[in-house]
Amino acid sequence: MRSAVVASLGLAVLISLVAPPAQAEGERPPPRTTTSWDVKKPVAEGYGGAVSTVDLDASKAALGVLRQGGNAMDAAVAGAATLGVTEPYSAGLAGGGFIVYYDARTRRVTTIDGRETAPKAMTSTVFEGIPFADAVTSGLSVGVPGSVAQWDLALRRFGTLSLGQALRPAIETARDGFVVDQTFYDQTAQNAARFADFTSTAALYLPGGQPPPVGSVFRNPDLARTYTELAKRGPSWVYGGGLGAEIVATVKKPPVTPGSTRVVRQGLMELSDLTAYRALERRPTKISYRGLDVYGMAPPSSGGSTVAEALNILEAVPSIGHRVGLHEYLEASRLSFADRNAYVGDPAYVDVPLDGLLSNGFAKERACLIGTTAMPNPALPGSPDGSYSGCSGTAPAGPAAAPDKAEGPETTHLVTADRWGNVAAYNITIEQTGGAGIVVPGRGILLNNEMTDFTFGPAPGDPNLPAPGKRPRSSMAPTIVLKDDRPLLAVGSPGGATIITTVLQILVNRLDFGMTLPQAIAAPRASQRNTPTTQAEQAFIDRYGPQLTALGHTFSLVPGPPVGEIGAATGLEFLGHGKIQAVAEPARRGGGSALVLSPSPGKGR
Repeated sequence: MRSAVVASLGLAVLISLVAPPAQAEGERPPPRTTTSWDVKKPVAEGYGGAVSTVDLDASKAALGVLRQGGNAMDAAVAGAATLGVTEPYSAGLAGGGFIVYYDARTRRVTTIDGRETAPKAMTSTVFEGIPFADAVTSGLSVGVPGSVAQWDLALRRFGTLSLGQALRPAIETARDGFVVDQTFYDQTAQNAARFADFTSTAALYLPGGQPPPVGSVFRNPDLARTYTELAKRGPSWVYGGGLGAEIVATVKKPPVTPGSTRVVRQGLMELSDLTAYRALERRPTKISYRGLDVYGMAPPSSGGSTVAEALNILEAVPSIGHRVGLHEYLEASRLSFADRNAYVGDPAYVDVPLDGLLSNGFAKERACLIGTTAMPNPALPGSPDGSYSGCSGTAPAGPAAAPDKAEGPETTHLVTADRWGNVAAYNITIEQTGGAGIVVPGRGILLNNEMTDFTFGPAPGDPNLPAPGKRPRSSMAPTIVLKDDRPLLAVGSPGGATIITTVLQILVNRLDFGMTLPQAIAAPRASQRNTPTTQAEQAFIDRYGPQLTALGHTFSLVPGPPVGEIGAATGLEFLGHGKIQAVAEPARRGGGSALVLSPSPGKGR
């Protein structure tokens, strides 16, 4: 139910959250009094509500909604929409995502699936013979977007604001602009060649043919108008209406720059695909770990099941210490990825043995394969069939795995909590950094390239082959941990398939190795995904490489860009007596922004 204060919260109130009036293009904003909200910092502790995102503007937008009486879901949607402005290469209304939400009134966790779907003309062989790089930058890679439907369902189900109200901070940010930082500049420069091949994208993100310089003010007036019209017209404008028609037209005939030599394949999407789209409320994955309840995102995401299975395996191993624990962490991740790849896909198309994958019996059977040295590569999948015999000797190696593709910082994650105890963990994405590279003309939105998350094949029996209307398997892993039915932790990260290992490693760091949450997020990372070598950050190799190499592990520096960086996590920890610790990255992806409503109890109410 809407409280009186929230029911009266309208657009006029939210206008107070926005930046000063627009300046001339490229001009720096005028100086103003600095408050605690204006400082980008990775850790904040306080009361009344908290937010952590990769971006200060998005964190301020979300926290502003909390300050005006909105709840955690309102703040999550407002923050995500604002990330569509300031982190447009990772998020936006033409993308999708997953929300894990704790409802304090019912003390229940649920999830909202806004994953993109394949057009009805998609077939299992559509990507066969097409180089991955060619598929990435094309209309063929664009999936039916789910973000707007997800925002609408999330707000109707758990929020207190309308979609129009939640969009207001993003509208203002797009109109008035934000200051370009090094991360935005670098991501633009890394995509400049393909952005230049589309007239609409080049006009927006390469003004004068170059990325906007660091310190300049970047505005997206087309996106401001698009968000404003969406606020008035509602989701039907996307799902069967005028904006949907513009998206389809762009997918089917991308605005290729005259003279470009890039081969750009046309997409398969029709307006009827948008009309048929639905965001879905799903049951979360759930396991018990060290006496805590760990909730995650169920298929079509593999994040919840793979993190949960690895935790179950770790708990089934006799002991876990700091040094030995890293070996076991890598081996548990290897085994759970073998099972992920074999069994997880869209449950509407694949019979995913989720109960078996999350069972203690299966975990014990898998844990028996972990010895004192690294097992052969790649590990074979297990049989989560309900019949478990315990240890069966050493693990045999399977056939050689395909080369591991680079997993960059694409996607973004945010966490929010409010004064009533509600908590949201939200992964939002347009897939690769920069998505398909195609901006819808006149609309200021980048199209996703989520269809490249399908297995390209040929791969008979693969659970993640494309199909009409199917949702591609995701690695996004927004996670909420409860202690005695109340939130203890909320974490998540971007990073492709390394999302799973990042979330898993943060949980192990925090719950097993005794790190604080800031230490757990800042610690150097390694990602073992059932591949011959473990991708790792240089600091991890320097610190732990010799001991783990002696156990049979091999390491390679994680490729980029940016080279050597895994993930960009955000998290919350609930410290008791109403106190919340919000945590973001101190350095990765330029560092994140953690904010709390008030440093003192009672002030944020």
